[in-house]
Amino acid sequence: MFLVWSRRAKLWFWGVAALCLLLPLTAGLLAGRGAPTDGKYIRWVDFDVPYEALDYALSLDIRSHTEEEVPLCWVDLLACVAARYGGFQNYQKSQLTAVADRLRGGESLESITEKLTAFSYYREAYGAVLDGLVGVFCEERPSENGEMAQEWVYGLKAFSPIAQGYYYNDYDDFGASRSYGYRRRHLGHDLMGSVGTPVIAVESGVVEAVGWNTYGGWRVGIRSLDGRRYYYYAHLRKDHPYAADLAVGQRVTAGDVIGYMGRTGYSTTENVNNIDTTHLHFGLQLIFDESQKEGNNEIWVDVYALTRLLYRHRSAVVRAENGKDFVRKFAVLEK
Repeated sequence: MFLVWSRRAKLWFWGVAALCLLLPLTAGLLAGRGAPTDGKYIRWVDFDVPYEALDYALSLDIRSHTEEEVPLCWVDLLACVAARYGGFQNYQKSQLTAVADRLRGGESLESITEKLTAFSYYREAYGAVLDGLVGVFCEERPSENGEMAQEWVYGLKAFSPIAQGYYYNDYDDFGASRSYGYRRRHLGHDLMGSVGTPVIAVESGVVEAVGWNTYGGWRVGIRSLDGRRYYYYAHLRKDHPYAADLAVGQRVTAGDVIGYMGRTGYSTTENVNNIDTTHLHFGLQLIFDESQKEGNNEIWVDVYALTRLLYRHRSAVVRAENGKDFVRKFAVLEK
């Protein structure tokens, strides 16, 4: 016996079939339990951790390493909450406090996360964003007698991308529409300021890209030392975009001056100001596999909340001997 289906019946059937396939995936994504992977590496990350959660988790981490007996890791705390509640859409401070209290009380991280099937995903995803930004470091500072003193401390060792003493303004513009060349989403964070504002290396790493990009103008790309983060600084100043001698393969230290804010880009011709507003485009790409570095599988995350957090640690700069550049005022040592 053969059935003859109408066009409407066929559309209904395939619509229901597609819905059955998509609903489990959609539900998993919304709950943070179905991040697309191929079984080998993460292929998608939605970094939705708000500033308030970053700020509080960091304070718990630092306090535990300086005042308490049980050391806590802010990435572990954040990943626990995300795995328990499916992300941070309904974040409350008590959620982080509860995890911290259980760890202080003697429970192991393994026992707390035993039934949180999404924890391993969130730990790796959030770790790709945040690991390496907090730890032991030594930053030179003038002592009471005016001499330079060094003291090893534990805390936020990453820096704001804008030098200390330079004004900027911003808002969460990740995902906003862009149309130059083709219609696309904005995969970075813009910090509006003045031409020549020193741009700072957020984290220590190796320079992977220096030069002109049609969209980004004069830009710098720096890979973190663990290889998982690629920092992108774009629209640098016309005629003098970079710090002296900046080159591919060079190692830079968190807090170093790497370039200067401008408005270059949106042109196939080099050294052209085609951006209306002076600003730094600051982007963060996560790399779990080298195949994700360029192409259709790139993972860029919203860094607005992270940039707010980094504002508390800004690199002081002074004019260099050549009179054209700026250099950091205080040296930093890292363990």
